Amino acid sequence: MGKNLIQQARGKGGPNYRARSFAYAGDARHPRLSQELQMGVITDFVKCPGHLAPLAEVKYPSGMVLVQAAEGLKVGDIVTAGPGGEVKEGNTLPLKDIPDGTLIFNVESRQGDGGRFCRTTGTYARVITKTDAGIVVMLPSKRQRTFAPNCRALIGIVAGSGRTEKPFLKAGKMHHHRRNRNKRWPNPSGAAQNAVDHPFGNKRTSRKGKNKVQSPHAPPGRKVGKIGARRTGRKS
Repeated sequence: MGKNLIQQARGKGGPNYRARSFAYAGDARHPRLSQELQMGVITDFVKCPGHLAPLAEVKYPSGMVLVQAAEGLKVGDIVTAGPGGEVKEGNTLPLKDIPDGTLIFNVESRQGDGGRFCRTTGTYARVITKTDAGIVVMLPSKRQRTFAPNCRALIGIVAGSGRTEKPFLKAGKMHHHRRNRNKRWPNPSGAAQNAVDHPFGNKRTSRKGKNKVQSPHAPPGRKVGKIGARRTGRKS
């Protein structure tokens, strides 16, 4: 009897396929929505394994908030959050108050969700223009997306841009790096596994001539490789 495939085991949600809760110092997001301008002070910087970017602890009158740190910030700097703030690194403003061409990060998808776009180290988005439909922002992928005017974003570039320049050097470091973010590593191909672990696996041959197209109605343990089309032929 064969074992479960990786996608089957992941669906059960075992400990090997869950991100470790203690790898996260907290939820990195914008402060709570407020119609008034809030002023806060950076008290510390946190590096937790679950987040790629360093986090800044900002003390607002409403409480402590963790946000992605912007390049150039230091402990003791004053930052603001809310409408009417100054356009400078580390401040949180609605997109409607940010001039065209400004570099931003941690952009909200919907007002109040805390930030969904452009959160990893060294990345930034750019405000392109303002239209009747909303604010047009160019994301790091060069794709342009329209956001609601009240969606918030942080000014600047996410800190830690040199993270990818340092090699891992050891397999163990890569293992822990991926494990903290719920990524299984290494991920061997199906042909390199044993026959008990994968439909494509055995020790005798790589089975290069085997048809790898599976029926869309195949059971989960056999649905690997390419999935067959729903229909073929020209539409009438």
